[in-house]
Amino acid sequence: MTPPEAARPWRDSEQPLLLARVVRETADVATFVFRAPEPAWFGYLPGQFLTLDLPTAAGTLSRTYTLSSSPSRPDAVSVTVKAQPGSVATRWMLDHLKPGDRIWAHGPAGAFSCALHPAPKYLFVAAGSGVTPMVSMARWADDVALDADILFVASARTPADLLFRAELETMAARSERFRLRLAVTQPDGAWTGHAGRLTATMLHLMAPDLAEREVFCCGPLAFMQTVRAAHLAAGGDARRYHEEAFHPVEAEAPADASAAPAGRVRFTLADLDVDAAEGETILQIARGAGLNIPSGCTMGLCGTCKVRCLEGRTDMRHQGGIMEDDIAEGFVLACCTRPLGTVAIEA
Repeated sequence: MTPPEAARPWRDSEQPLLLARVVRETADVATFVFRAPEPAWFGYLPGQFLTLDLPTAAGTLSRTYTLSSSPSRPDAVSVTVKAQPGSVATRWMLDHLKPGDRIWAHGPAGAFSCALHPAPKYLFVAAGSGVTPMVSMARWADDVALDADILFVASARTPADLLFRAELETMAARSERFRLRLAVTQPDGAWTGHAGRLTATMLHLMAPDLAEREVFCCGPLAFMQTVRAAHLAAGGDARRYHEEAFHPVEAEAPADASAAPAGRVRFTLADLDVDAAEGETILQIARGAGLNIPSGCTMGLCGTCKVRCLEGRTDMRHQGGIMEDDIAEGFVLACCTRPLGTVAIEA
């Protein structure tokens, strides 16, 4: 552990992350544990995320991953990642990233955290790898002895795919205020828990007091829609439902390159003026001009592509990846911001 007198806060602009350990969870899931190369502690909220710059063979790729670690254990941070079919960056991590490697990261960031919403009762509900922010929050709640009733619901394809199952069962065994419910869609012969996809009926059986709970949900879009609808149908307040939504705000239509310019962007640091087609985001305009603005989720969530608008008007539609204080100072997220006429961007 880092001696308190020697430690300082880790800052993403000053130190990379040093990979300390890799824990293989399943065939296509691993937990990567990082610490700072020099003595430092990590400050963040349970449920927040980091954006990692991964030096793959295809070039540096920025990808956003939720922290599975807890800020109550500040000497290291961890991300638990799953390689989806066709994934490049995560597959590179699983195949190539090894202890001793250093990578740069941005953050932590995000507002998906129970620490921001004090409540007497919580429901943490997740499917597949969406369990990672819930585990971060559960670990934090356990470490600080949070005075709250927590119901943790996890769904996966098979029993072997239930990430962190042993740890969660241990939490449930030692605390009456932490209850665990597990469901799988493909049970084996030894399975005694819930079987099948999570439905509103199943959720109501697990949580008869659903309307009274502060709900945190993460998983595929259809899964989250089911949970949200069940919460509202039970009489829950929509303001007490929170989800980690890694899906586009709206469908992106390709810009018509033959149309007359709808605006113009001046990238001040690159000393570059570029015409903007109707509907193009600042990130799309920059990439079309060969200018690299670091980005992660490209959905207005991670905050990696934050740039300052020095002049002009813009239209930004994000998913929580930027703070109100930053907006007041003129910052926008390039991935989900469109110029309205002529603008100047500090990039």
